[in-house]
Amino acid sequence: MVPVFGTGALDVSPRIGHVHITVDDAPWHFVDASGETIILVGLEPGPHTVLIELADPTHHVITSERVQFTLLDPQAKVKS
Repeated sequence: MVPVFGTGALDVSPRIGHVHITVDDAPWHFVDASGETIILVGLEPGPHTVLIELADPTHHVITSERVQFTLLDPQAKVKS
């Protein structure tokens, strides 16, 4: 087995990275190393911001992108 995180993972080729995901400027983030599509569930209607950071195995952030969007209330009536 090869470590995915930490300095030992720097010797893996190709290097294995991961993403840090922060929702609505929370004081914490979650980590994903699956390489799959990021799916967020349970968000309330309204504006949201998601910060996605690409990090190396030592959690050094390589690059980041902030995405802003608004979820509509599925119970709200749509004006036509």
